[in-house]
Order: sequence, then C-alpha cells, then structure tokens
Amino acid sequence: MPIRGQPLCQRKIALVFAAGKQLDLLRGEASRIAKENKVDWHIDRADIGKLFCFENAKAKEAFALTCDNFGISCRDN
Repeated sequence: MPIRGQPLCQRKIALVFAAGKQLDLLRGEASRIAKENKVDWHIDRADIGKLFCFENAKAKEAFALTCDNFGISCRDN
C-alpha cells in the first residue's frame, strides 16, 4: 500500500486498545471507512494496542467515532 512509504507525520493514526473479536470488528470497520473515503489504510503493532493508520484525517476521525460507538478505547497517536 502506498501509505507505508509515507513519513509517519503524514499518516493519520489512531491507537486502539482491542483484541480478539473486537479487533476483527474494527478491521472490518476500518476497511469500510477507508473504502468510503477512497483512501488506503493499514494496521501496525504498538507496544500496547494496535495502530490503525489512514491517509487522511477525515477517515481517521470517522474510525475514532466508530470506536467510541462500540465502547472501544481509541486515542490519537
């Protein structure tokens, strides 16, 4: 994906604290949100949690709102 080649400061990142079925649910939501916004996304490991990386802030904000709606902890990174 092109996003992996971008410097970290150009990516919009949400740090999520989820595992198992919650993480599977969020992967599906991230894919849906990225498709709706016509952007790439990927997920990386963090020391604690997972990093959901999007190409633009609008997609990341939509993802953060989705996390809130599911009651899953998410913060900007």
